[in-house]
Amino acid sequence: MSEPTAPTSTNHLLEAENIVTGYGGAAVLHGISLAVDPHEVVVVLGANGAGKSTLLATLSGQLPFKGTLKVDGRAVSRTRPDVMLGRGVSLVPQGRGTMTALSVLDNLRLGAVTRKDKRAVEEDLDRWFDVFPRLADRRAQTAGLLSGGEQQMLAIARALMSRPRLLMCDEVSLGLAPVIVQGIFATLRDINRDSGTALLLVEQNAELALEIASRVYLLEVGEVTASGSAEAFRADDTIRAAYLGY
Repeated sequence: MSEPTAPTSTNHLLEAENIVTGYGGAAVLHGISLAVDPHEVVVVLGANGAGKSTLLATLSGQLPFKGTLKVDGRAVSRTRPDVMLGRGVSLVPQGRGTMTALSVLDNLRLGAVTRKDKRAVEEDLDRWFDVFPRLADRRAQTAGLLSGGEQQMLAIARALMSRPRLLMCDEVSLGLAPVIVQGIFATLRDINRDSGTALLLVEQNAELALEIASRVYLLEVGEVTASGSAEAFRADDTIRAAYLGY
């Protein structure tokens, strides 16, 4: 583990430099810089209140900011969710964010609302029903009647229906049983391996997140205080005590 550094690749999928943002004039992020490369899995660790969810909200276009945000080396001049989605960046928000009054199938179709390739959308519906068979069994059911684990599966599948190149997940394990969490992380690992979708994960279950990550950023009070490989973080005594519990 080391002081904050950018990865060696210059072909970043997403790059944030000196990002400053907050709410109502109160800064939450103080000059954040990070990068995610194509096909990479990056994890952001940090205590509650460190600014992790604010970071993902900013990167997904929900908050204005000072600094520079680039996708494929090109600066993003307008920060709106539809702009970032159009650039291939999709978010699974904390709390799942499913449309509870809609059916499972309609939620998934909503995830593809910006796409024009109708035949490919149907293929993707079949694909994600294969990946999440519990959703297939409940495709006509109202999303609000799903279990917590099923709603999380739906939130991930809906975000993937836009065919993102970067999938950002905010605390996907929150409030779920350990066996469900393990299954979700296994699925995320498979998605990254099989489709090459890059992942940026904010996660309280640091042990599982580090198992699938290649690189890690440590966020403390709105600043990146360390970054490095997942192996280096697992080997660090301070990190193990603070986030891994041993």
